[in-house]
Amino acid sequence: MIPAALENQITGGNASNVNAKVVAEAANGPVTLEADEILSKKGVFQIPDFLCNAGGVTVSYFEWVQNNCGYYWTEEEVYEKLDKKMTKALYDVYGLAKKEGVDNRTAAYMVAVSKVAEVVKLRGWV
Repeated sequence: MIPAALENQITGGNASNVNAKVVAEAANGPVTLEADEILSKKGVFQIPDFLCNAGGVTVSYFEWVQNNCGYYWTEEEVYEKLDKKMTKALYDVYGLAKKEGVDNRTAAYMVAVSKVAEVVKLRGWV
């Protein structure tokens, strides 16, 4: 199932009706906290919104890099780089979820916070 247009599409009131094995959250915030718990208990594999729909932001970054360098990739090269980044991100989240025994959303937050913390340390801010 791909909720892709509106926020709060899957709620505590309708989550029990979801029969999908996977929910790929293409919209921003399509699953409420109550629904998140219900889906998790049902064993639905969720790809959180900020991971699932990060492709557009990633390609915007690629455009920024290309413009700064004055070098441009083919469409095929962009898709190849995007596939590599997004696949790694999903496997990082899924691997951490399994390792720590948490859901994918929690693992995605853990990965994100860890990366920010690493950069803050490398820059000497803490």
